Amino acid sequence: MKGSVSSVNLNIEERLKEKGMALPDAPKPLGAYVPAVISGNLLFLSGILPLRDGKLIRTGRAGLDVTLEELREDAAQVVLNALAVVKQAIGDLNRLERCVKLTGYVASAEGFIEQPQGINGASELLFELMGERGQHCRSAVGVSILPLNSPVEIDFIFEIDKC
Repeated sequence: MKGSVSSVNLNIEERLKEKGMALPDAPKPLGAYVPAVISGNLLFLSGILPLRDGKLIRTGRAGLDVTLEELREDAAQVVLNALAVVKQAIGDLNRLERCVKLTGYVASAEGFIEQPQGINGASELLFELMGERGQHCRSAVGVSILPLNSPVEIDFIFEIDKC
């Protein structure tokens, strides 16, 4: 993982500004579900797509319509959307103790086997924003199609403080 952020006095929104990024509005659910559920000190997020201004950045399958670099960009956008959902759910990103796990689903053309490298776009951004607290367990799964013909969907589990 590249980058290094101290866990002391970590401010995720300041790190975003330093990187020239900003939190978008939290995406609205596309179905009959809630975007986040808190259970104990865990925050579970529903699957999140790479939406920007309410629309997918691009559509299609990795290895056919979407390049590996585009897949990485989409995965990073998913992290921004996820953090917007987190902020909406708990009010303050600094309540995040750590990212516990993420599962990335990649719409994959036949023979495409670089799902882990594509999902690295999300993992690396989390580490850059959260330091060691952004290191997580992960799965990267190839699937034939995702909602709205999205190239990627990621769900997350975060640990939060109980203040």
